[in-house]
Amino acid sequence: MVRTNIDLDPELVAEAFAYADVATKKDLVHLALREFVEHRRRLDLRDLRGQVRFVDGYDHKELRGDES
Repeated sequence: MVRTNIDLDPELVAEAFAYADVATKKDLVHLALREFVEHRRRLDLRDLRGQVRFVDGYDHKELRGDES
């Protein structure tokens, strides 16, 4: 763990607590950092443009089966 002192915007902290199911500022900051890292790790699907090839005759609807 890294110990640090930071100044947080109290209004932003209050709003974040309204969205997060955590009880402490420490937990709130950890949650925010985890979500930030996860978001940055996600592959931007636009980067795959032109790199994905589908098999001729591929029918995604047929793979779902009969939903009637």
